Amino acid sequence: MVDTKQRYHYGTGRRKSAVARVRLYPGTGSFEVNGKGMEDYFGGRGLLHVTVMQPLVLTETTNQYDVVVKVVGGGTSGQAGAVRHGIARALARSDDELRSPLKRAGLLTRDARVKERKKVGLKRARKAPQYTKR
Repeated sequence: MVDTKQRYHYGTGRRKSAVARVRLYPGTGSFEVNGKGMEDYFGGRGLLHVTVMQPLVLTETTNQYDVVVKVVGGGTSGQAGAVRHGIARALARSDDELRSPLKRAGLLTRDARVKERKKVGLKRARKAPQYTKR
């Protein structure tokens, strides 16, 4: 789909346990995630499409770059967040003027929220077993 010999801008995005390696090639706006189109990979969930495209729409560079992504780990929502983070980082690296609007929108900040670990004696991270008086 994309000629991989030409120069590209790179960004790594992370969200929950998902890691996305993003490459932005100068092009016409094609989108490839793990060898598939974005619609095929993320399915019909419009919110995930909006999430992934947010940095490109914000910086008005939707049709300037071909996006190639390799993403592993986590679920679809975490992967979409990781792709968004990676695209934002790659855009910031490609042009210093884009860094300011991306930073203001909070797209360059890694979302540090991850699943809390289960504790001993509890059913989940915080849910205790039901209390019985007798």
